Amino acid sequence: MGHRRALLVGINYPGTKAELKGCHNDVDRMRRCLVDRFGFDEGDIRVLVDADPSAPQPTGSNIRRALARLVGDARPGDFLFFHYSGHGTRLPAETGQNDDTGYDECIVPCDMNLITDQDFRELVQKVPDGCLFTIVSDSCHSGGLLDSAKEQIGNSTRQNKAQSREREERPDSGSGTSFRSFLKETVRDVFESEGIHIPHRSHGQSHHGGEDHDKAYAQPTGHGRIKNRSLPLSTFIEMLKEQTGKDDIDVGSIRMTLFNVFGDDASPKIKKFMKVMLGKFHQSQSGEHGGGVMGMVGALAQEFLKAKLEGNEEEAFKPALEQEVHNVDEVYAGTKSWAPNNGILISGCQTNQTSADATTPQGVSFGALSNSIQAILADKHGKVTNKDLVMKAREMLSKQGYTQQPGLYCSDEHVHVAFIC
Repeated sequence: MGHRRALLVGINYPGTKAELKGCHNDVDRMRRCLVDRFGFDEGDIRVLVDADPSAPQPTGSNIRRALARLVGDARPGDFLFFHYSGHGTRLPAETGQNDDTGYDECIVPCDMNLITDQDFRELVQKVPDGCLFTIVSDSCHSGGLLDSAKEQIGNSTRQNKAQSREREERPDSGSGTSFRSFLKETVRDVFESEGIHIPHRSHGQSHHGGEDHDKAYAQPTGHGRIKNRSLPLSTFIEMLKEQTGKDDIDVGSIRMTLFNVFGDDASPKIKKFMKVMLGKFHQSQSGEHGGGVMGMVGALAQEFLKAKLEGNEEEAFKPALEQEVHNVDEVYAGTKSWAPNNGILISGCQTNQTSADATTPQGVSFGALSNSIQAILADKHGKVTNKDLVMKAREMLSKQGYTQQPGLYCSDEHVHVAFIC
């Protein structure tokens, strides 16, 4: 019988504008469940939480390293499990061209060193055949983490298709249009998560602000506290400024900042992006393409690249130059490639939805998805398939008044296998 190994990550971002309450609890309950119900050894479960500052923190590089180790040690017949409870965010395109390709869905480590959907797909690609890797992401926009894995339950990819159809039907969708639609999205994100943005609101109050809000935060009792697990870009940028001490970050230079600050520890997708941008910069300097390559958001990028290039280019860009990039499309936001066979993703919501972080009047906090999974597993002692679990979670959340709809992404053969093992 194969090994069972897990990585559990819970991030509450204590003391920040984006503080959540339920993530440590989610991970704690899942750890007990893995041992008691699924027969995992305590020693085979790695936990990263931001509770005790003296313990290893759930930073981008710590999570990435722990995931690489989980997959690197895997053998056929093994069961791997990754549970993430924390914020999700969406990064818009920053190539500065008329790049209306969509977003990179990301999870948000405690140091803001984002891990992108493409990083997850590349990781799952390395899972050996005959080994199953189940991911539960109780965060927002998590429907995209394995985006081209077959969507068994959910409507994220259908909706993405509709959006790209709409783009094809809009011949005039110049950069103005895409930028406007991006701004609209940003405003909507900020509105949706005013719960995070209004510090003077007392935590005891349930937050309602207009119709959309009631939908996003739909709450069974009207008591307790519900917060959104979506981190709006504006809050992410503020937190990145605090983390890095840099105050010149803006949409258009987020990826560059992440590369600048984290270097080799930055997301592989971000390192590839920098390599391509460096190439484009050299082209525009040498007058190819009339120098306008960098486009609309390019001014920030150019300043940054110029400053970097005045130093030692080889040194500054080494982590990026070492990346293999097969074609430029690979670095665009929203680029989806191949469907991973050995990965199963259960997401807290659809790509365009937000997940709830709830606190009951008794002071118990949890993620709505994580809580429903625990309730279903406690109720059913035999095998629970991936499909059963997600369908029951959808039913339970909707009965409780939440609008988020968990999704299941995996190949046909894994729809009816038992959840985790």
